[in-house]
Amino acid sequence: MAGGSHDYLDDQRNASILISINGELFSRDDAKVSVFDSGFMLGDGVWEGIRLHKGRLLFLEAHMERLYEGAKAIDMDIGLSPEQMVTRIDEVLAGNSMDTDVHIRLMVTRGIKSTPYQHPKVTITPPTVVIIPEYKVAVEGPGLKLATVHVRRGAPDVQDPALNTHSKLNCITACIQADKMGADEALMLDPHGFVATCNSTHFFIVRKGEVWTSSGRYCLAGITRANILQLARGNAIPALEKDFSLKDVYNADEAFVTGTFAGLIPVHEIDGRVIGSDTGPVTARLQALYRDLCEREAGA
Repeated sequence: MAGGSHDYLDDQRNASILISINGELFSRDDAKVSVFDSGFMLGDGVWEGIRLHKGRLLFLEAHMERLYEGAKAIDMDIGLSPEQMVTRIDEVLAGNSMDTDVHIRLMVTRGIKSTPYQHPKVTITPPTVVIIPEYKVAVEGPGLKLATVHVRRGAPDVQDPALNTHSKLNCITACIQADKMGADEALMLDPHGFVATCNSTHFFIVRKGEVWTSSGRYCLAGITRANILQLARGNAIPALEKDFSLKDVYNADEAFVTGTFAGLIPVHEIDGRVIGSDTGPVTARLQALYRDLCEREAGA
């Protein structure tokens, strides 16, 4: 079982899932990639997390757009059209007879190298495409504990945080530090000391009826994040993307995080400070609006 924002109910069916590697299905124990693969060797690749709900891949167009934009940004030709990639996903879902409550990890690396070296010129195969679908239902807990860590979200000229790449060491380091501090997830600041995001989710606060999230300059272009902003603005809840500091966080009325896996999760403690006594009214309303959005998307 995972923890924090990715806490899920154990499902015995996951022991016998089939995993897609370059279009071929393998059992969990037999699903392997080469030690010369760019992803294993260098973290050279892009990925997406996608939810299957009632037979529908939620917000699929947005996920495909982000995946292919990321690949183009790192000068990698995936070698499949978005339509062909969706067919690959459909095939592995059909092979597992999956219909709902599934979380899919779609990973594309640059491919296998002839020798351990970072330059793309020594890549000798097309990209490696791995699709792992698992039955995952999020556990609804009492709310998350966050801890502010020293690891910052970097500027785009260091490692662009807008890219959803396999290179996640800064987020992993932040996650480790938060765990050592007894927190579920790390709250990360940007290079200027403003709140940026969490190590694996996007962060929001509620102040005086307004929803605030970061400017977006130092975080991934979150799909759930964008949906929450759109839902708030479409339902008369002021929603702002802006710079704000820990002072604003500590004085917030409510806080929550968003992500593809669990949707919207309340945050009840940050750096030892209690944020509200229960799930606040704005958070609860946005949770309900997001659930309705997912149901509409599934029924489309």
